[in-house]
Amino acid sequence: MRVRRAATALTLLLTATALPATAAGPARAAPAPPRPLPLSALFDNRAVSDDSRPGAADFDGAGRSLSAQDLAAAGWTPGSALMLDGARLTLPRTAAGAPDNVVAHGQQVALRGRGEALTFLVSGTGGAATGTGTVRYRDGSRSSYELTAPDWRSGPLSTKAVALPHLNHATGGQSAETARLYAVAVPLRAGRAVRSVVLPTRSAAGALHVFAVSVRDTGRGRTGSWAASTAGYRAVGPWTDRTLRLVVHSGAGGPRARIRLANTFAAAPVEIAAASIAVRGAGAAAVGPPVPLTFGGGHTGTRLPAGAEAFSDPVDFTVPAGTDLLVSLHLPGTVTAAPVHQEASQLSYLSAAGSGDRTADAGGTAFPETMTSWPFLTGVDVGDGPGSVVALGDSITDGVKSTSGANRRWPDVLARRLWAQHALPRYGVLNHGISANRLVTDRYQGDGVSSDTGGVSAGHRLERDVLAQPAARTVVVFEGINDMRAGTPAEDIVAALRALARRAHERGLRVVVATVAPCAGYGDCTPAVEARRQAVNAFVRDNGGAFDATLDFDAVVRDPQQPRRLLPAYDSGDHLHPGDAGLQALGDSVDLRALAPGPGGR
Repeated sequence: MRVRRAATALTLLLTATALPATAAGPARAAPAPPRPLPLSALFDNRAVSDDSRPGAADFDGAGRSLSAQDLAAAGWTPGSALMLDGARLTLPRTAAGAPDNVVAHGQQVALRGRGEALTFLVSGTGGAATGTGTVRYRDGSRSSYELTAPDWRSGPLSTKAVALPHLNHATGGQSAETARLYAVAVPLRAGRAVRSVVLPTRSAAGALHVFAVSVRDTGRGRTGSWAASTAGYRAVGPWTDRTLRLVVHSGAGGPRARIRLANTFAAAPVEIAAASIAVRGAGAAAVGPPVPLTFGGGHTGTRLPAGAEAFSDPVDFTVPAGTDLLVSLHLPGTVTAAPVHQEASQLSYLSAAGSGDRTADAGGTAFPETMTSWPFLTGVDVGDGPGSVVALGDSITDGVKSTSGANRRWPDVLARRLWAQHALPRYGVLNHGISANRLVTDRYQGDGVSSDTGGVSAGHRLERDVLAQPAARTVVVFEGINDMRAGTPAEDIVAALRALARRAHERGLRVVVATVAPCAGYGDCTPAVEARRQAVNAFVRDNGGAFDATLDFDAVVRDPQQPRRLLPAYDSGDHLHPGDAGLQALGDSVDLRALAPGPGGR
């Protein structure tokens, strides 16, 4: 019996191995496709080594590897779950020197879930690696995707998930060279449940390494009420055992609130020991006791690894529309640098050094200091609702030169208009404007402590600030004047707008683009800048179907007698930024029907 079973097993093994045709006989029948396996069962490469045993891993075939100690210092520990651009990715549970990633060459990965995107944790070695893979759905259908993994040593820092300060070498020692890992998302077919994923075939250039993959769902049962983009990573404080009380203004109202915290661009984790939310009274005081927030299924605090984010558990707190909120965060340790949105146009508050957890305080006396930026906090979401409109822009969208604390940015105006009507979906409006931001080039390079808070380019932040936002339905792009002032050719700006629209359309978003407002009279708004502005605006107005709708913001705020200049009544005084009246005019000019798909629209 044992002999027969052994012979049967040998026959099955030979049958499962494809052999070529030879003169001795025909080729054997093609094997059945292998069944999908969990990603960890496919690991065939060692990327991480302990500093004391650098030869235990060889990530790139040249004896180089990532440092386990560097990963731990960033808060990226084996088996931990990270939130990256709205996706929950679980790091390999393997110890240093064990297989921890797979080199993609068509393997089938078992995966379940329903959402709008797949997110991969990847890096390329030997150069950027690109390949085409397949998603298989439970209904039997398929879709293809293209995945690019930037090189782990030379890829852009502005889009990395984490940067590590060393490379380990098999011959011993380390080099002070930055290593990078990336979270890259690709679209899924809407509404279909994933059954498995076929990884790309081998790249002709670099090797594409996959550490983790998950289905991202940002859409079901959520609407964004308030948001801000991380614009840079700045030195602060130091803050030791203090509570931040951040003032934000809601757009859409709704039940079951949650907040989003982010440690974008950071090199080290940060501890949040406690958090709360409340309706604001006067100053730093709340209307009634603040409602405590929990994380990860009931924990009072959370740890934010470098580059990662965290969502609080939904709490039974109704966010009123168009209302100031207080979000309080207790920082128990010492914080010397933080990801910030610099131009808040709003005063927030800070408790005294060593004052401990003041998140439960209803009064404001424990918060003697003020700040004009938003650190760590990047979003407030509510349950239910139809989804969100994202305003992607620069300082005019950010509200620079508007009245501080008055919420007169043009996206605030738009949010109030949407909430006041019932003929169209009452979308939330998320303001992702960053002062000094550009479409084409990075102001901030995306890594390290810096005084520059102009953010990475719109293209480099599109995934985080638009595509990963809760139930994003439409993006309004109003940007380009800073590129023009920096000398970027009009054709490069047009190409960037086309690329943004293509990527948003791939994810099912509606794309609305606004013309660029005039700036004559501002110091560097030269005739050459005006020529670039006219060329870009001509494309926006007649874009050949690249966008779903356009908004002529130029026509709204320009002076009819001097169309290169802002109308004096709308000018804040610097000739570049509209004041409150101009921002009101922009928000009022938006045709709300342009924000929602029509019967035959996307």
